[in-house]
Amino acid sequence: MKFVSWNVNGLRACVQKGFLEVFRELDADIFCIQESKMQAGQLELDTPGYFQYWNYAERKGYSGTAIFTKKEPMDVSYGIGIEEHDKEGRVITLEYEDFYFVTVYTPNSQNELARLPYRMEWEDAFLAYLKKLEEKKPVVFCGDLNVAHREIDLKNPKTNRKNAGFTDEERGKFTRLLEAGFIDTFRYFYPDVEGIYSWWSYRFRAREKNAGWRIDYFCVSEGLKDRLIDAKILTDIYGSDHCPVVLEMKEEA
Repeated sequence: MKFVSWNVNGLRACVQKGFLEVFRELDADIFCIQESKMQAGQLELDTPGYFQYWNYAERKGYSGTAIFTKKEPMDVSYGIGIEEHDKEGRVITLEYEDFYFVTVYTPNSQNELARLPYRMEWEDAFLAYLKKLEEKKPVVFCGDLNVAHREIDLKNPKTNRKNAGFTDEERGKFTRLLEAGFIDTFRYFYPDVEGIYSWWSYRFRAREKNAGWRIDYFCVSEGLKDRLIDAKILTDIYGSDHCPVVLEMKEEA
């Protein structure tokens, strides 16, 4: 099974930059996007062979997620069941026979950490949501988690120490998530690899210089560890300020 996650930073713009070509070429079993930045009816995507599930933010041109899957799920849910967290279209969950599949667009703490307190509440609520799912079956979750966990996960850790996405608070929440029984699949396969990032600022020719951050992830429940095949970050794919990330996993025996 091949899963792909991509923060497209505005799907309508990304479609103009080759989104559908990438979508077809990667031929994923499940393909997730974050930051669609659109409302229902603004774009019809022709994806033969895939079921489509969309979660839109109430605010126009903001946030939003979608999942395209070849196999119809047993059940689909939107959000995490907490009203204050479910207005921004950030989570979609698909239920399959042997696992839950979740895509998430984690809130950004923003300039001067204006939204860090909200982000901390979100982190606790989202982890509780995942653990609740896990009571029934293991979980695969992916998306833009808006945090670089370790110093090797961004080009300039020293100068970004107190910036959104690399605060001690955000990194601590990700550590807690791993301690709660989830695996960061890229680091599972490549624990010490440096210089591989999934997001680059549009400013200062950051991508050209590879001054990036690894903030897009596939994480899985410990119980799925034996089914992991590989995790990849497709740094050569353009069309957004993020690149797609991939997880390959064995079918259930």
